[in-house]
Amino acid sequence: MPPLIIYILIPMAIGLWAQMKVKSAYGKYSQVPSRGRITGREAAQAVMASAGIHDVEIVACHGTLTDHYDPSNKRLALSQDNYNGHSLAALGVAAHEAGHAIQHKQEYAPLNLRMSLVPITNFASQMLPIAMFGGFFLFHSPLFINLGIAIYIVLTVFQLVTLPVEFDASKRAKAQLVGLGIVDQDELVGVNKTLDAAAYTYVAAFVSSLGWLLYLLASRR
Repeated sequence: MPPLIIYILIPMAIGLWAQMKVKSAYGKYSQVPSRGRITGREAAQAVMASAGIHDVEIVACHGTLTDHYDPSNKRLALSQDNYNGHSLAALGVAAHEAGHAIQHKQEYAPLNLRMSLVPITNFASQMLPIAMFGGFFLFHSPLFINLGIAIYIVLTVFQLVTLPVEFDASKRAKAQLVGLGIVDQDELVGVNKTLDAAAYTYVAAFVSSLGWLLYLLASRR
């Protein structure tokens, strides 16, 4: 089987499948309201408060599934539907981001490592178009192939480190939502499916980066 199919096209297919999976799960469970009718903002606040965190700002942001935790500014951003919504999907996403805030407070090692890799990863991402553009016009140029390899080593390591960070945040979210009585045990099915589907996208991103790295290494031979 040609390297292009093994290293590039198969990971692309996995990535498309993961995106479809998360959109399907989120779309379904964003329509299922929780019995407690608590909003995503309130859920995130309760989860962080249970860990003694009271100095993280919770804000609404534009877009869909643009939710994130910014450790530099201690800011938890939830998309409008999750900020004001009280669906099982909204509560799962909100608690997941609150899980990152707890990781930050507890100095969770993978999160600290991920944060330390952000500057070099941003630089590598900015250099990627140059490597791809150069590789397109100077096919098999050792200079651009080696540049691409260096870039994808950084990106692959970053995506690898991201996996335990995201998995751990979801684990914390599921435990806290039930432990704090925000959702009932039987409602956890919707939360699980939403967060598990989101996890697939991080796995797909790692597989994609690894695929490009292996493809470039094979091209150098």
